[in-house]
Amino acid sequence: MAKAKKKTEESARLDRLGRSIGKIIEGRDEWARQIVELYAPEVKNILLTRNRDEHRICKALDTMLDYCFDPTMLALFKKLCRHYYFIDPVGAASYVYAYRDMWDSREGKSNSK
Repeated sequence: MAKAKKKTEESARLDRLGRSIGKIIEGRDEWARQIVELYAPEVKNILLTRNRDEHRICKALDTMLDYCFDPTMLALFKKLCRHYYFIDPVGAASYVYAYRDMWDSREGKSNSK
């Protein structure tokens, strides 16, 4: 009887934990959508005006990198990296490597097994 009660309590605890994690993920996704809404016009403006202000571009890329789990943000990040490549190829490459270290390598390691 005690074992069944313990399993039920543990199961309930795991259910609560699962719901909490789900809420965190939903919040993260909503936050990413808001950041995309902020940065989409910024990236568009930089690209349309062919802006070469490295400080402005790097500031945007630094923030965007944290949200590249979102496919829309990743697309914006790639566009801005391509633009930045013609200004500073080494700097642009460092952002690509930073992306790979932060996001890509997790998938690559799990797929290589």
